[in-house]
Amino acid sequence: MAGISGGKNYHHGDLRNALVCAAVGLAAEGGPERVVLREAARRVGVSPTAAYRHFDGRGELLRTVRAHARVRLAEAMERAAAREPGADDPALAAERRLAALCRGYVGFAVEHPGLYRAAFGTVRPAAEPPAGRPVPPEPEIRAFTLLREAQEALDRTGGRRPAAGAAAWSAVHGLSLLLLEGPLRRLSAQRRADVVETTLAMVVSGARAR
Repeated sequence: MAGISGGKNYHHGDLRNALVCAAVGLAAEGGPERVVLREAARRVGVSPTAAYRHFDGRGELLRTVRAHARVRLAEAMERAAAREPGADDPALAAERRLAALCRGYVGFAVEHPGLYRAAFGTVRPAAEPPAGRPVPPEPEIRAFTLLREAQEALDRTGGRRPAAGAAAWSAVHGLSLLLLEGPLRRLSAQRRADVVETTLAMVVSGARAR
């Protein structure tokens, strides 16, 4: 997203996008805890009252940032997969794609910890929805869809392992959290790379049909 400067006169539609840009920047700096509507308004150069014309409150802004962060995560995974060399053997190609997607997932978490945490942060509603009003469904998490599709492609090369996509996601998500907030955060860059590659080898090995 382009940088935002204060003091502009916004025409219709621009202010909301500017607030989102500012909120994404806040999340990148310090995770979802840093996302505050008043601070986003201050960075854009408008009053909180103007910001509240576009967002009901912090919860709505956080949901927007979460959706943006999830898109960024999926894009990082797809870029990592695009860099992976192909293979004539369909099974090998499928394994390489699955490993590359997982590598892109962990890489995004390590490089953009604030956005990664925002992508999976819980957003509590400001109030309970009125009785009888349906709760909107959770939007698709593209990162999981990519892993599931990669697993299904591997399945087609021979056999099927139920729920292997969810298992792969659990592995890379858990590893990402350990690298960001757990004891693995103290590893050197080389040691961290070794742990990531060992984990990915286990994910691919576990994904193969038995």
